Amino acid sequence: MDKLDYMPTTIPNYSYVFNFEKRLAYSNIVMRITNHYPYCFCYCLFYIILIFAGKYFMSSRPKFELRGTLALWNASLAVFSIFGFLRVGSELYHVLRHYGFQYSVCISYITYDPVMTFWTLMFIVSKIVEFGDTVFIVLRKQPLKFLHWYHHITVLLYSWLCFIENAPYSRWNCAINYFVHSWMYSYYALKVMRFNLPRWFAMLITTLQTLQMVWGCFIATMTYNYIRNDQIDCHVKSYNIKIGLLLYFSYFILFSRFFKQAYLSNNCRKIKESSKHAQD
Repeated sequence: MDKLDYMPTTIPNYSYVFNFEKRLAYSNIVMRITNHYPYCFCYCLFYIILIFAGKYFMSSRPKFELRGTLALWNASLAVFSIFGFLRVGSELYHVLRHYGFQYSVCISYITYDPVMTFWTLMFIVSKIVEFGDTVFIVLRKQPLKFLHWYHHITVLLYSWLCFIENAPYSRWNCAINYFVHSWMYSYYALKVMRFNLPRWFAMLITTLQTLQMVWGCFIATMTYNYIRNDQIDCHVKSYNIKIGLLLYFSYFILFSRFFKQAYLSNNCRKIKESSKHAQD
């Protein structure tokens, strides 16, 4: 296939572009993000130290309720995720409609589209902000699962790497994650405000999280297949795809195990409340 057929020719026709979305150019920000990648590991190390030191500190102290603060926190992240999905989803729809699936995982628009640059960068920033989810868990003395902090750390590291390398298939990761988080944080906000939500709603959230991991494995597998067969000019490094596939498969195993424990096992009543802490 002629590689010129896959050169970007148009950008999505956004109905409105905000001023703050116009100010970021990928070429101007990528070097700064690349130079700061080592700090990403420092953030993760600080996060680990903070949460386990916090658990030790809180072990002999009464828990904090923080319902109002947590409700505002979750509602804010829900609104942010909705906006993120609408913006990134618009670009993904445009690419699929005009260029097809192969293009969506192999050719990036981000260097041409400041809106995508902004919301992809905000996706990374949000992964740092979402470390705050764990702070609430520690202060409220709720169960801290391996799934929770492992997922937070690895998503940040991998998302940062994909931004640096301009990995095209990460547009799928961003769009789907924004979508799932729109529902997830909305659910958490309503739950902490003591709305009486049906049990199937919690099951739906965990199902969406698990399906996200299945789709992530599928996207990584398809992209690797395009590279190996040299079907098109695919701008993704093979080691990046292998890392993504390994991570998504590990997430799938952990979320599937959590779903079984939370909703299908005999002990599901005991850990039902912990379902809101397996935040994706």
